[in-house]
Amino acid sequence: MKATTLALIIGVVLGAFALTQSAFTVEETEKAIVIQLGRPVGDKELGPGLHFKLPLIQNVVYFDARILDFDAKPEEITTTDKKYMNVDSYSKWRIVDPLTFYTKVRTIQGAQARLDDIVRSQLRVALGRYTLIEVVSHKRQEIMDAVTRRSEELLKPYGIDIIDVRIKRTDLPAENARAIFGRMKAERERQAKQYRSEGREASAKIIATADKERSIILADANKQAEIVRGEGDAEATKIYADALGQSPEFYAFMRSLDAYRKGFGNNSRFILTPKSPFLKYMQ
Repeated sequence: MKATTLALIIGVVLGAFALTQSAFTVEETEKAIVIQLGRPVGDKELGPGLHFKLPLIQNVVYFDARILDFDAKPEEITTTDKKYMNVDSYSKWRIVDPLTFYTKVRTIQGAQARLDDIVRSQLRVALGRYTLIEVVSHKRQEIMDAVTRRSEELLKPYGIDIIDVRIKRTDLPAENARAIFGRMKAERERQAKQYRSEGREASAKIIATADKERSIILADANKQAEIVRGEGDAEATKIYADALGQSPEFYAFMRSLDAYRKGFGNNSRFILTPKSPFLKYMQ
């Protein structure tokens, strides 16, 4: 009785052990394959759910079924116009055939190494067909689509599907940046000199025009002044003539008084004889 009970207990333990070693589950975000002696068993991957395998001699390898990111290291690429640029890119990919993937690259690290080689080479080829301006402006989408298509073709035999390849950032190498900044500075200085020269030329024209207008205005003013002065002198002469014609003696008297006022009012000294005509009205 005891032997039977012991055997039953041992059988139950062994059965439970065999069940725990043979049953396994695959999550919704995973795919799996069964490996026996280093080789895949069957020709299909296992989807989400409960599955069984032979205990001890078979193992399960799980693969992520989600979209994965691969961020490549920046590298220097030459464009068709012989310009150098540092390109930082990334790729979105997923495992579509776990059996082929395991056979060809084994692990995620192996797949990333293959991605690095193929995507980098396609980027170099694609960017080498365009100029620097085209790469950083209106041709980028066209370049990325071409790189994605070609990379997808080359990685399909590895069980990998490339969803998208994109350039995160493009920078100029340090020496190129310094050279370009130097050219930009020289160009700005040339433009500044040109603007200063044009400003001096415009200033000289404005000053010359102002001087010309000033001379014309002064000449017109002097002309008008001379005309007015001449008219005034003519009017004064006419008045004097009219006054002389009406009363020559009174006119002579007023003119003498005016001469006395101007002469004697300045403490002037005169040397005159008593019969001098100048003293006519003072005698």
